[in-house]
Amino acid sequence: MKYKELEELIEVVAKLRAPDGCPWDREQTHETLRPNMLEEAYEAVDAIDDKDMKHLREELGDVLLQVLLHSQIAKEENAFDIEDVAKELKEKLIHRHPHVFGTAKINTADDVKKEWDKLKAEEKTDRVSAMDGLSRSQAALIAAQKISKRAVKQGFEWDCEDTLYECIMSEFDEFKQAKNEGDKTHMEDEFGDILFATVNLARWNKIDAEQALLKANKKFEKRFRKMEELATKPLTEYSFEEYDKLWKQAKLAIKEEYERYTKHSG
Repeated sequence: MKYKELEELIEVVAKLRAPDGCPWDREQTHETLRPNMLEEAYEAVDAIDDKDMKHLREELGDVLLQVLLHSQIAKEENAFDIEDVAKELKEKLIHRHPHVFGTAKINTADDVKKEWDKLKAEEKTDRVSAMDGLSRSQAALIAAQKISKRAVKQGFEWDCEDTLYECIMSEFDEFKQAKNEGDKTHMEDEFGDILFATVNLARWNKIDAEQALLKANKKFEKRFRKMEELATKPLTEYSFEEYDKLWKQAKLAIKEEYERYTKHSG
């Protein structure tokens, strides 16, 4: 049996959901498992970022478990099963790769993406708007990138990067005006416009805004931890000037550590 472990895993999940299986697993629904799907996917991404293959293998298993659990629940509801999931995915991949499974000639990755989008549009005949089919559950930053890209495909684009900068600055001005008015709802709207405009700046420069923010988060966390390490008293007792000095010391310390590491590893 070529995929013995996979087939046995499917049987294990079915057993967990059986009447004589695990009480916790039997109680789960698509809705109760929803947070797990997101959490496991993010943990797999963390393993990818850390280049930890052992951890990645484990986390991919956890992601697969979510797929199998949802498929088993659907099977019990006579909706579909894991075979249906695999069959639909297989057919989709074959249809969207005519240059591999057919006679189409496509040479570059960009051409592949264009053909993928074209074939996807042909499949989704029920979609009327360019905005149809967007996930309502994905992270807001990721959603903003997708919305922006879809609008651009319809020709909705700034004529040059300078006008985009002007747009961003105008959003800051509108936020300040809303703040002066003391209108929290208006402030929230304008702050959202600032974020959306800066996402477009990232897209314009072929930068993934989500990844950029994740890196900034990690960088800030690392520097803050270094500040805690270097601090000679509780951070809550530091003045703004002391904080600023300590922040710069932390940045320099991290830079020196990195230089020593690269020199040693090289």
